[in-house]
Amino acid sequence: MRPFTEPQSKRLFCRVLAWIVGAVLGSALLLALHIQYAAVCIFALLLLMGTSVLILLYRYFQEQHRIMAQAIAQIQTYLAGNHDVRLECDEEGELYRLFHEVNTLASVLHAHAENESRGRQFMKDTIADISHQLRTPLAALNIYNGILQDDPDQKETVQEFTARSEWELDRINTLIQNLLKLTKLDAGTVVIERTPQNIAELMGEVEQHFRFRAAQEGKRLSLHGSTETQMICDRVWLTEAVGNLVKNALDHTKAGDSIEITWRVFSAMVQIVVRDNGAGIAHEDLPHIFKRFYRSRFSKDTQGIGLGLPLTKKIVEAHSGTIEVESEPKIGTTFILNFLIPTKL
Repeated sequence: MRPFTEPQSKRLFCRVLAWIVGAVLGSALLLALHIQYAAVCIFALLLLMGTSVLILLYRYFQEQHRIMAQAIAQIQTYLAGNHDVRLECDEEGELYRLFHEVNTLASVLHAHAENESRGRQFMKDTIADISHQLRTPLAALNIYNGILQDDPDQKETVQEFTARSEWELDRINTLIQNLLKLTKLDAGTVVIERTPQNIAELMGEVEQHFRFRAAQEGKRLSLHGSTETQMICDRVWLTEAVGNLVKNALDHTKAGDSIEITWRVFSAMVQIVVRDNGAGIAHEDLPHIFKRFYRSRFSKDTQGIGLGLPLTKKIVEAHSGTIEVESEPKIGTTFILNFLIPTKL
C-alpha cells in the first residue's frame, strides 16, 4: 500500500512534519540565544507541538471513521435489498480504490442475481410452455381413446382415430426430441464433429426425406447448386438444421407452391438458402421467430411446436455461422445460412 496517495494522509504527514521541524528549530534557536528560562520555553513549545499533533490525528481518524461508517451504512443498505446504492469513490487514494472495487463487486453480484432471476423465469416459462404443448396432444389422445372404446367394431372409425393417435404421438415425440437436442446444445455437451462434406449430397438427403410429403401436398421441392461444393461441418447436425427450415416451409405453403434449396460459395464463406413462396411472416413476428415456443397470432399452422427455428439457430451458431430471414406476408420467406470457410480467414 502506498500511504501518501491519499490527500488526507499526505496533508496529515506534512502538518505533523511541519510541527516537528518547527519545534526542533524553535528549541535550537532558544538554546543558541541563551534565553532565560529556555528549558521552560522549550517544554512549552514541545507541549504545544504534541497537543497540535494529537488534535491533527484526532481529526484525521474522526474523518476516517466518518468515511468508513458511511461506507458500512451503504453496504448494509445494499444487503437490505437496494442494489442501486454505491460507495462514493470520486477522490484519489487506496481507500477509494478499495471502494471502487467494492462497487465493481456489487455490480457483478447484481448482474449474476439478475441472470439467475431471468434463468428461473425462463425455466418457469419453459415448463409452462412444455405443459401446454403436451396438454393438447394428450387431450386429443384421450378423446380418440374414448371414441374407440365407444365404437370398437367400426373398422373405419378405428383406422381413422388410430392414425390420428399416431400423429399426436409423433408430435409428442418430436417435442421431446427437439427439447433434448436444444438442452444438449445449451449445455455444450454436443460435440460438433466437423469433416469435409459435399453440400449437394447433404441437401439431397434433405430433399429425399421430404420428397414424399411434398408430393402428397402438391408442392415443388427443388435443389440448385454446384455438385462440387465442399464444406467442413457436422453432417448430421447440418441436415437437421436445413431440414427444420424445409419442414417450416412445408408447414406454411399450400398446394402449387414451391420450396427451393440453393447453395453457393463466396470468397470466404458458404451460403445455403431455403426459399419458399408461401404465406410469409408478419413483420411484427420477425424479431421473435427464433424464440422457443413462439407462435404468431397470425399463424394458421397447427403442426408446429415452436422449437424448429430455435434449434436451427443453435446448430448454425455451433458451426460459427449466422442465420438471417427475409419475409413478406403472402409473398414468401427466405432463410439465409452463412458459414465462414476457416482456411480462407
